[in-house]
Amino acid sequence: MELSIIILNYNVKYFLDICLKSVIAATSNVDAEIIVVDNHSTDGSVTTLEQKFPEVIFIANATNLGFSKGNNQGVKIAKGNHVCILNPDTVVAEDTFLKLLKFVKTKPNFGVVGCKLVDGTGRFLPESKRNVPIIERALKKLYGIDNTYYANHVEPDAVGEVDILVGAFMFMKKKIYDQVGGFDEDYFMYGEDIDLSYKLLKSGFQNYYFGKTTCIHYKGESTVRNNSYYKRFFGAMKIFYNKHFKSNFVIDAVIMIGIHLSYLISKQSEVYKIEPVCYFFISDIENLNLKTHLKQEIFVQNHIQHIKDGAEVIFNGSFLNHKKIIESMEKLSLNKTLTFKIFPENTNFLIGSNSVRDAGNVIQLKDN
Repeated sequence: MELSIIILNYNVKYFLDICLKSVIAATSNVDAEIIVVDNHSTDGSVTTLEQKFPEVIFIANATNLGFSKGNNQGVKIAKGNHVCILNPDTVVAEDTFLKLLKFVKTKPNFGVVGCKLVDGTGRFLPESKRNVPIIERALKKLYGIDNTYYANHVEPDAVGEVDILVGAFMFMKKKIYDQVGGFDEDYFMYGEDIDLSYKLLKSGFQNYYFGKTTCIHYKGESTVRNNSYYKRFFGAMKIFYNKHFKSNFVIDAVIMIGIHLSYLISKQSEVYKIEPVCYFFISDIENLNLKTHLKQEIFVQNHIQHIKDGAEVIFNGSFLNHKKIIESMEKLSLNKTLTFKIFPENTNFLIGSNSVRDAGNVIQLKDN
């Protein structure tokens, strides 16, 4: 088997639904399997989606094992020569895996490869490619002094060598994953991707960023920027520095202060959702259910031209494939007054997020 996609889920049933739709479409011409490890969700993720996607392998854990253990659990049973660690709050393009499989054949010593990630507004996520977060670099990021934390030597649409990839999308050979011990299970959440990327570098492999394919990374429940996030992030960074660098009380204190300040700054700069002035439904047909629920003016058109400022754009997943939706979001993201939702095929909900601090938004439509 060529590829195993490992998706760790926790209480993001609707995001996982569209994620699985996109992955199934992206593996239609690949010898692949899809493994969902559910960390004891309470939202009915397994019972609902196991019936809807019988081709997917589901593992239902009795407790929340965390990111590292959950993904290691999935990789352990994987049969593919390659594995892709994928967040459940992502949407991949139809040709994403084909492009990556072709690319890695040209890089025999690759460790892990990541792709271009955009958020729910279609804007590039700089954490798609990062440098090693040495203490000085991490502190400068926390205090907003400079941005060398990110791998800015590679343009978002380019391909190049980078140090650190993000855990939302990590593509690598299974035997290499096993060789370096996979994700370090001392981490519960956050920092595991940095640690794995760094272990690969230290083992003599080269990591790559591949900006020729784009995926949406909605900010799901696990990535919302609240106080718990910053506490977990500090704990993860402390594990990383104690493991790979010399750490001490003073450095820990400075990092903790920096993380606390980042939290306070993020609270002051929160983005509050503004109700759209109207909706543009990018589709070939009208949908009466949308009109009934949204109760605002809805323009139906099969293209993305002539959209009013302040509108919310709804992409019909039955009309556009995932790649076209992603491309349209990126193009329209230049207009920062617009927001986006996707109406996935064969569902009764809209899904999206409107800022990097937004945990994601699901609009449940009433059944006809």
